[in-house]
Amino acid sequence: MKIELESTGALVILDGVQCRVWEGKTGGGVPIVAFIPRLACKRDADNGELERELAETPTPRPTECWPLRMVL
Repeated sequence: MKIELESTGALVILDGVQCRVWEGKTGGGVPIVAFIPRLACKRDADNGELERELAETPTPRPTECWPLRMVL
């Protein structure tokens, strides 16, 4: 499965872990929400581009609540 994600800048705590909320869609066009605690690239890759792109995302802001139907 392929998915496209874009950071929303929202933060939420799930199972005691702070996650950034990302929104996107699957390759088939189904809208999705992803809760991602960490991002990394392979050790041999230049992570400079990843760091620059992450710095361009909206400033994280705490989210007070998230509907449980959104959490698997």
